[in-house]
Amino acid sequence: QLQLVESGGALVQPGGSLRLSCAVSGFPLADYAIGWFRQAPGKEREGVSCISRNGRGTNYAESVKGRFTISRDDATNTAYLQMNRLNAEDTAVYFCAAFPARIESGCAIRWTYENWGQGTQVTVSS
Repeated sequence: QLQLVESGGALVQPGGSLRLSCAVSGFPLADYAIGWFRQAPGKEREGVSCISRNGRGTNYAESVKGRFTISRDDATNTAYLQMNRLNAEDTAVYFCAAFPARIESGCAIRWTYENWGQGTQVTVSS
């Protein structure tokens, strides 16, 4: 059974940085595209970014473009979300999710991701 575990969430000051990790077990990460999502209190869950199976394709929500970078390391079955220049609007629980994409080089945040982690809290506050 595919399992995903997020980590790296923390309290950080505005303008700071965090790197979130998504550890995947049960199946090879290489078989899946990975997406990062977030949900702030009282708001709908929103897609943040995704990365293709081979790592060559990425997509980002407009709100994080230029600040966040998604990556993956199939050797360690781990995906990452590097978040820079954080602001209060980035405060949310962040989730990673996997999609068994047939294509290797593309991804879409709107795909119906099937496997989800439990989330990690990111709080941006002074």
